[in-house]
Amino acid sequence: MCCVMPWLAPSVHAQSAASDYPNRPIKIIVSHTPGGGVDSFARAIGQGLSERLGQPVVIENKPGASQTIGVAAAAKAPADGYTLFVGTQSGLVFNAIAFKKLPYDPVKDLTPVSMLFSSPFFLAVHPTVEAKSITELIALAKAKPGYYSVATIGEGTGSHLASVMFESRAKVEFLKVPYKGSAQAITDLLGGTVHMMFEGGASVLPNVSQGKLRAFASTGSKRTELMPNLPTLGETFPGLALEVWWGMVAPAGVPKPIIDRLNQEIKQIQRTPKLQELAALFGGEIMESTPEQLGTRIHTELREFAKVMKEAGIEPK
Repeated sequence: MCCVMPWLAPSVHAQSAASDYPNRPIKIIVSHTPGGGVDSFARAIGQGLSERLGQPVVIENKPGASQTIGVAAAAKAPADGYTLFVGTQSGLVFNAIAFKKLPYDPVKDLTPVSMLFSSPFFLAVHPTVEAKSITELIALAKAKPGYYSVATIGEGTGSHLASVMFESRAKVEFLKVPYKGSAQAITDLLGGTVHMMFEGGASVLPNVSQGKLRAFASTGSKRTELMPNLPTLGETFPGLALEVWWGMVAPAGVPKPIIDRLNQEIKQIQRTPKLQELAALFGGEIMESTPEQLGTRIHTELREFAKVMKEAGIEPK
């Protein structure tokens, strides 16, 4: 065979690109500030990939605009497998519903690689708030509408959606204070600058155990093994549940052999004791998946959360 048939060229090119992948450093864009839960998990994944693939993996933090900055940077990167993105469904699902215009389309501009991890949010409250339970917190909030502040990681993010859903069901009103990332939000929560926050276990639970914060509930569908005595919001408001998940995607057009290679390597990393321990610290669980399963989840949640946000009164902006 003296030449490659035109319709075989893309496949042959993809196989060739994958055969020596990777031959230079890989970059993982993280849409959160350093020090937060997403950043910590992304760095653990990056270290594992570096060890398994034999190339440096660099973490590049691009926080802000409800993950839009980071996702857009990844979507516009070359489709060669050397730029990846780790974020939550805030950037991969919620933004497409919460904003009328985005610099990317989460379905058309990105290629799913793998689910990584899922965790409920924990409602953490500063000790100066004179409440010891969800019921008491609701009573305080009803007495002073708009007085008690809740930190969020920007409009349309999971933390913002959790607070809005809670407000809607409890019929209360909080003052929402947006941050670019979890690290600064937690710092201000610990300092009493804001009263409360819905946040992942890695940032919240160590401070709860030290008495620096109080945890009133989780947003999971069931109580966590890490804190079995902590109620879920669903126990007070049936059906109220929201779990945040982390996923890895790449720019659209990355050759499938590279996507499949990354997916298989990530599965092995997820099974290591280090990642299992990190998941336990977050109060959540590892989620293995195929690229197709992540793609299906994104499609499904785009439909489901469009309905949830509409019912919660969140209008696209």
